[in-house]
Amino acid sequence: MKEIEITSGRMNPGIDPVLHAWGWEIPVYLFIGGLVAGILFFSALFFLRGKTEQYPTTVKRAPLLTPIFLAIGLFALFLDLTHKLYFWRLYTTIRLESPMSWGAWTLLIIFPLSVIWSATWFKEIFPEWNWKWSFLNRLDDWFTAYRKVLAWSLIFLSIILGMYTGILLSAFNARPFWNTSILGPLFLVSGLSTGAAAIMLMSKNKAERQIMSKIDISLIGIEIFLIIHLFMGFLASIEVHVQAAELFLGGPYTAVFWTFVFTLGLVVPLIAELLEWRGYHIPVKVPAFLVLIGGLVLRFIVVDAGQTSRWLYKFMQ
Repeated sequence: MKEIEITSGRMNPGIDPVLHAWGWEIPVYLFIGGLVAGILFFSALFFLRGKTEQYPTTVKRAPLLTPIFLAIGLFALFLDLTHKLYFWRLYTTIRLESPMSWGAWTLLIIFPLSVIWSATWFKEIFPEWNWKWSFLNRLDDWFTAYRKVLAWSLIFLSIILGMYTGILLSAFNARPFWNTSILGPLFLVSGLSTGAAAIMLMSKNKAERQIMSKIDISLIGIEIFLIIHLFMGFLASIEVHVQAAELFLGGPYTAVFWTFVFTLGLVVPLIAELLEWRGYHIPVKVPAFLVLIGGLVLRFIVVDAGQTSRWLYKFMQ
């Protein structure tokens, strides 16, 4: 029996064995989107649970950075656009079947809401703060009175934002490594984990750091579960998905993924946070920093590997 590989012009070297259309801008945007989703989710959640004074960094201080982060992420996304002057056309229609349309409209709504949510805490964080103009003070009072509505809206939108970043990739059927339903939940959980890590880095309240650490332990466990099942699903699927998994199982992404994402970005922080929970003195900044780095590297690898994976057709003779 002789194996013959059928090729086409699109598989010639230099044309399309590997088509890298996305550079650093997309993984940076995906990481920031997940991070912002995590921070806003926990801020709104703990506010609704009545923990505002108990966990002030989570509810009040961390969200102050979200408009800045979102602006950076949107700027990175803008840099990636080929026709930059026509980005507004995304907002001339709504396509419910398009993840990109969902993402564009979610960003359009969540950005001003993050600004408003942050602004409502200014007077509590900075007691001498004054908006100078009376209409701004009236707006501040009005939005403050409707914080619960804002919080529920942010929880809903942050979940969409965190999950959409993975669903956007999974919609590309031509790229086998992206074509899995696990990417959406994986990116959502990873975003929540990075949000919890960012809050741990910012907080000076021991009780607050501990509760976020406990939450992060659960999120890391879920993330490890999803990654394992991601590869189990690939290996139990058709040949192109097996080949996509092999990129990480002996292929070019093996060392960087299992070292920087799985080990240093998940397993080591999980062990460190468990040891801290058991009473050992572990500097909280170490696992938090590793989680953030692991989340960023995860996006870079997933985006790059997805563009590397492709369909190959073979038949036996």
